[in-house]
Amino acid sequence: MRRAHPERDVERAIQNGGILQRGENVLVACSGGPDSVALAAALHAVAKPLQLRLSAAFVNHGVRASAWQDECVVLQLAAQYEIPLEVLALKSRARDEQRLRNARYDALVAAARRRGCGVIATAHHAEDQSETVLLALLRGAGPSGLGGMPARRPLAPEIELARPVVGIPSETLRAYCHAKALPYAVDPTNAQRGLRRNAVREALTTLRPLFPGLDRAVARAAELVSEERDATQRAQLRRSIREQLGAQDNLRDIDFAHVEAAVRALEQGRSGTFYMKPGIALRIQRGAIRGVKKGDGAGS
Repeated sequence: MRRAHPERDVERAIQNGGILQRGENVLVACSGGPDSVALAAALHAVAKPLQLRLSAAFVNHGVRASAWQDECVVLQLAAQYEIPLEVLALKSRARDEQRLRNARYDALVAAARRRGCGVIATAHHAEDQSETVLLALLRGAGPSGLGGMPARRPLAPEIELARPVVGIPSETLRAYCHAKALPYAVDPTNAQRGLRRNAVREALTTLRPLFPGLDRAVARAAELVSEERDATQRAQLRRSIREQLGAQDNLRDIDFAHVEAAVRALEQGRSGTFYMKPGIALRIQRGAIRGVKKGDGAGS
């Protein structure tokens, strides 16, 4: 998404991503940071084609003196786009991350009910997903944790949590703010190494120059774990491909993209020859695997 027009990339990703459905009433959780500011602005941009009705909420946790600056940013944004806004002050003075998170979601759910919203949208992005998966790994979590954050899940009765930008890098969201000349605030607690998530964030920042596709790879792994855990149709199709190739002892050195191309063909009922690696291909006919083909051939 590093193109000349990040605003188009972000808006197109939300509009075509399928995470938000046409006609939904959405409460946007906006903290005043660049990610949530970009989310609110992008949702406003696609609200008409998706027929969305938007409201916004700012949650003041009461633990940072600079929270008033964040609130000012959100107030300006809501006024600029004419989005109804609720400012929510938490009564809890707990400082641990889990309690603050629970209190924040409780407040957002209450606001969503008042506004008649069935969806709460948050600005979790690609790097957040990597951090979540790595934290789960360090905790020794099972498939539920290693599956990362779902793009959408139930949060409370008749209210769902949606993450429309979970596949978008934070730098693209920040570039969106710059392209639109939108103000945003920077959370000073992001620099505190004592917080576990911040420590993981710093480690991942060091790794990304060495592994440019790190976040895409982690997101892909989380998706695979999640789909295997839930035994989705796509997971079953991947398993059928592995079984066909495993019977021929051809599982090594296969590019994930080639497997996914075959999976999509099976889902769509198409026919064709899909090369897994040089000399090895799957024959698919009308959405069914017809065997493994050996011989010369280039990747498809």
